[in-house]
Amino acid sequence: MGRWEPNARGRLEQAALELYVERGYDETTVAEIAKRAGLTERTFFRHYADKREVLFGGAGVLHDLFVDAVAAAPADAAPIDAIAAALDAAAGMFQDRREFARRRQGVITANPELQERELIKLASLSAAIAGALRLRGVAEPGASLAGEAGIAVFKVAFDRWINQPDQSDQAEQRDMAQFVRESLAELKVVTAGV
Repeated sequence: MGRWEPNARGRLEQAALELYVERGYDETTVAEIAKRAGLTERTFFRHYADKREVLFGGAGVLHDLFVDAVAAAPADAAPIDAIAAALDAAAGMFQDRREFARRRQGVITANPELQERELIKLASLSAAIAGALRLRGVAEPGASLAGEAGIAVFKVAFDRWINQPDQSDQAEQRDMAQFVRESLAELKVVTAGV
């Protein structure tokens, strides 16, 4: 192995997911992940604290997308519209990653420890959105309620996106942004009492 390997994070992420699907999360070791990726354990730990975190490496990017999009929304935008902009930005992160997301979610669903980590990630994203809304002048409890609602929309849209039936024609396959818009529209309907 050379001293420097390109795309180490991506290779570790892919190797871990493959092994978790093949052997199970509990049965997979960091050494096996590193070996599958063609890297050392030391390189693994340079990028991730433990084998659980390799599945959550994109959480920081997602956090920044949400916060930046809320902050960049027009000053006169309603909180829900600022959140809609954030959800659209986040949906773009998943473009062309549906199969990976589906497999990753299957691993998480099969393991209570990973489910707990996923819930912590989502709670952190909700708090970040609420914080970004407070910076825009949205008072409490509105900012927290809007942050939670935004994450609920995200979760529902994500679940619908990864579980949609496969289409023989990829052009007919719906992207996550479509599910985000539909879920947000449904939230607006139920909160309006229509």
